[in-house]
Amino acid sequence: MRNASQGNSPKVLVALSGGVDSSVAALLLQDRGYEVYATTFWLWDYPNSPGYAGEENSCCSVSTAETVADQLGVPHYEYDFSDQFEREIVRPTVDSYLGGLTPNPCARCNRLVRFDNLVQVADELGVELVATGHHVRTSRANGEWNLLRGVDRKKDQSYFLYGLDQDQLNRALFPVGEFEKSEIYDMAREEGLLTAELDESQDLCFVAGGDYREFLRVVAGDEISGGDIVDRDGNVLGRHDGLPFYTVGQRRGLGLETNVARYVIELDYENNVLVVGPEEGLYSFGLVATDCNWVNGRPEGESSFDVKIRYRASTVKGDVSFLDDRAEIKFHNPQKSVTPGQIAVLYDGERLVGGGKITRSLD
Repeated sequence: MRNASQGNSPKVLVALSGGVDSSVAALLLQDRGYEVYATTFWLWDYPNSPGYAGEENSCCSVSTAETVADQLGVPHYEYDFSDQFEREIVRPTVDSYLGGLTPNPCARCNRLVRFDNLVQVADELGVELVATGHHVRTSRANGEWNLLRGVDRKKDQSYFLYGLDQDQLNRALFPVGEFEKSEIYDMAREEGLLTAELDESQDLCFVAGGDYREFLRVVAGDEISGGDIVDRDGNVLGRHDGLPFYTVGQRRGLGLETNVARYVIELDYENNVLVVGPEEGLYSFGLVATDCNWVNGRPEGESSFDVKIRYRASTVKGDVSFLDDRAEIKFHNPQKSVTPGQIAVLYDGERLVGGGKITRSLD
């Protein structure tokens, strides 16, 4: 067991999820001389939280976090923010699906729940700095903080942190962003941390088993009804189980008896119709994003940036016009499956400029 630094060392509160990244974040900061505190948020004790009332889940494990904190010899604090999480994340996610959008609750959670509460808890504990296990980096220039992509591009998580502001970045540390993921596991194994042998989760934290369709059936099944699947000419091709169970660009699971490849082109909620068509119907020349956040302030005029329209997507070039809290993006080359509800973010090289929620595509 390691001993936490004491005395005049800078204090930092680490959001300890029970995963390898946050565990190594705490380890690295301790090795660098920080006085480390750890906290784990419990977010799933609310009505209709399937399978999580008082149980562990695929994202955050309180028991694992407690063990890691003990291994590192740091104090560990648990807080229940379930009510806020249900109000700010779960219900809006369900409403988005019911309204024809494909939401990104992880990005919303970081913006509205996790970082605000992390700073609040740090204030209560008298701790100046906060840290997470996100694969991102920061730099400071001309009196402002920049949020940069992580060294490991395959694990870079800057996309999910587009909603951070200067006050939050002024207090935040992201130590694992300087390393490849393989190096993170090596450090955890060398230290003998419990999380060194755990697989990382890819599921939504509040969706048992990762099946969001089953989650929607449990919490909103009476609000979902089946309807027709049609082509772009209005010809009925089959039946869908409910529009929230589909997303733009989907090909599999449509239940159509045809040898012709068909993709979900549009979710027509006004008529409860699922519109399908050939792959070329998925391409758009641009998009409009709203509810935007700009890490270093809103850029002025029109500029060219690297654009990412999904977490796993590669960046593409686009010309961006900025109006109030909106951004209109015109791609240099048409892009496939621009999906309302997802997040579009902008980069200037390594630096995350900001982003917002996609509201519609541009033909």
